[in-house]
Amino acid sequence: MIKLGITQLLTNKQEWLKDKSVGLLTNHTGVDKNLTQNITLLSECANLVALFSPEHGLWGAAQDGVKIEDSKHSQNQIQVYSLYGTTPIAWTDILNNIDVLIYDIQDVGTRYYTYLGTLLEVMKALESAMESDKCVECIVADRPNPIGGVRIEGPMLESDYTSLVGPYPIPVRYGMTIGEIASLFHVEQRCRFPLKIAQMDGWNREMWYDETGLFWVPPSPNMPTLETATLYPGTCLFEGTNVSEGRGTTKPFEYIGAPWIDNQKLTAQLNELQFSGVLFHPITFTPQFSKFKDEVCHGVAIHTTNQKQVTSVEIAIWMLRLLIDTHPNEFEFKETHFDRLSGSVSLRNSLLAGIPCDEIVESWSVEVERFRERRKPYLLY
Repeated sequence: MIKLGITQLLTNKQEWLKDKSVGLLTNHTGVDKNLTQNITLLSECANLVALFSPEHGLWGAAQDGVKIEDSKHSQNQIQVYSLYGTTPIAWTDILNNIDVLIYDIQDVGTRYYTYLGTLLEVMKALESAMESDKCVECIVADRPNPIGGVRIEGPMLESDYTSLVGPYPIPVRYGMTIGEIASLFHVEQRCRFPLKIAQMDGWNREMWYDETGLFWVPPSPNMPTLETATLYPGTCLFEGTNVSEGRGTTKPFEYIGAPWIDNQKLTAQLNELQFSGVLFHPITFTPQFSKFKDEVCHGVAIHTTNQKQVTSVEIAIWMLRLLIDTHPNEFEFKETHFDRLSGSVSLRNSLLAGIPCDEIVESWSVEVERFRERRKPYLLY
């Protein structure tokens, strides 16, 4: 079993917290190997004065997009500042009472998962504080990239499409831990506040989450399993279409469908392509919320046969192509959101122009290899 960054911090790096007022950005995933919450662990050995929560809230109960107000922690009454609320957080006042801010959240390794954007927002706030001579140190308690640290996939974000789901010019699947990418952000943005990474012990780049010996704690309501996280880099793109990505079912991002899809035909077409690591099965489902709530949908269930072989973004591109070709009168892009997810207009325009999927995927190869070189100085494992 690996040792998590939070464990390393509290056993080998306690001097980092000595005589410091500590803020903690976390949620329900911030647990150690025994599922003990980091809030509990830090309260016992540090001066924990503030908590910060990302999208979905401190306990990961809110659905995507739901705004969450500030609150008090139910047990120790520490203030919980929501970074996904209805009003901007007053960073200047809050940081005056903090010496160290710890980030400890389980990431999923995909650019459009908002915890990554939240990390960058906090780093920008710490950098802004430097302007008023308030220096708050940041410690990132590192955690595994659940889908490994080797494969890189998808187009690069263009700066004009920056958002919480596209916070930085990186590929969709970036193959780095949260500590590694925090280091990249820190250097490339020329940040001056101190950054420390509490590294893991025992993790390697080829390791997936089910090889770590750790319990899977769903990072958000629609990320219930590692299989979901495996497919998410690709199937999340369906959020930017009028096709259900499976929200409102027990298999979000594993079920793809709509009332008008010929599921038998689509399944046959996809299985004929013989993608490595997946098989497709025709499915009929009725979402309990989100798109097509209470409507019968037809589509495909994606089953992972070998997670390390799955090229989820490429698979999603082929699925989009087949739906455009077979249902031209029904299929639609939600242009703004799709482009925000993909990181530019290029992918949508290429699909609508009928450019072959192999050419679309190949068009990312140069950027992917450039990023592979760009990330090298920041790799810790």
